Amino acid sequence: MFAFSIARRFLAHNKLQTILITLGIAIGVSVQVFIGSLIQGLQQDLINTTIGSSSHVTIQAANRNERMPDDEAFFEMLQGFDDEITVVSRTLQTPGNIQSDQSDPVVIRSFDFEAANKIYDFDENLISGVLPENDNEITLGKDLVDALELSLGDNVEVFVNETFDTTDFTLVGIFDFGSTQINESWLVTTIDTTKAILDTEEISAYEMQISDVFYADILASNLRGSIDEDTYRVSDWKSANQDLLSGLNGQSVSSLMIQIFVIISVVLGIASVLAVSVLQKSKQLGILKAMGIKDKQASLIFLFQGLILGFIGAILGVLIGLGLSYSFTIFAVNPDGTPVVELFISPPFIVLSAFIAIAAALVASIIPAKRSAKLSVIEVIRNG
Repeated sequence: MFAFSIARRFLAHNKLQTILITLGIAIGVSVQVFIGSLIQGLQQDLINTTIGSSSHVTIQAANRNERMPDDEAFFEMLQGFDDEITVVSRTLQTPGNIQSDQSDPVVIRSFDFEAANKIYDFDENLISGVLPENDNEITLGKDLVDALELSLGDNVEVFVNETFDTTDFTLVGIFDFGSTQINESWLVTTIDTTKAILDTEEISAYEMQISDVFYADILASNLRGSIDEDTYRVSDWKSANQDLLSGLNGQSVSSLMIQIFVIISVVLGIASVLAVSVLQKSKQLGILKAMGIKDKQASLIFLFQGLILGFIGAILGVLIGLGLSYSFTIFAVNPDGTPVVELFISPPFIVLSAFIAIAAALVASIIPAKRSAKLSVIEVIRNG
């Protein structure tokens, strides 16, 4: 196309100016990619740390002091209730005290590990031994094991508050969830063991995880409309973590504002430089118009210039942004060598950033394109 060829020649003629504009776009895109990836990585890390290994939506008895039936039909209904649900797990818990020199309070938490492992990642957090499989086998947290000076295979005597009776357990595993509160208070066993101790077929809760964690409140609302609220009570992590949500929203808004101002600066920079370029190339444009080029083709020259600059700048910006993100994970590390914020690359976000840069460059070229269309051949000849 003739206009595209002229646009390419104009850019090649003034290489320094072209390089500076391209670098300006690239820096803007790289800042957008870096900030966006950093904020998304930080949000993902916060989510994984706070609710990654916990229930997103929980169903309990309507009366907080009661349990509910372990209903197989209800369980299967929950599994197929929504495509977002990835796992449904039963749990039964009761308070107790480990009998030692001093009575150590614990929460006896029992699970069906085949399902619960997908929520709590017991396999990954188990640092020694195995998960309970047989009756009266338990795992304890690292901090509690160290405090009581226990070893795998030791007998652990636990007073169960609900039955006013003492039960002997065998320690078969030690876990570390990275939380002192959990490591000191959880006594983990099979759900069948706790049912036998309490002589019950009831459970404490149905716990669910979903693929999109921010969908939890919608799912909880849908569940409330489909189950008997006189029997069941539905809660979700978003309702219980308003401060966390406020922090995440604040990060998103600040990231968006930074990216908007970066794009505005890129648009203004390109528009001003290309506007000057119209004046610089007025003689050439006058000659082209005298030779018969139409106003529309003259406008297309600068539109193509903006498109070329935006495309090249977007590619360079994405590469620089990814490089900055990768460098951040290398130099910003914790004492153990792990990154302060894990690198999180979202292909849709990268493509969107590049598209916005190209669109911004194209929009910025509209003003000089209109000026070139209005350029009069007679005025060019008159002004020399």
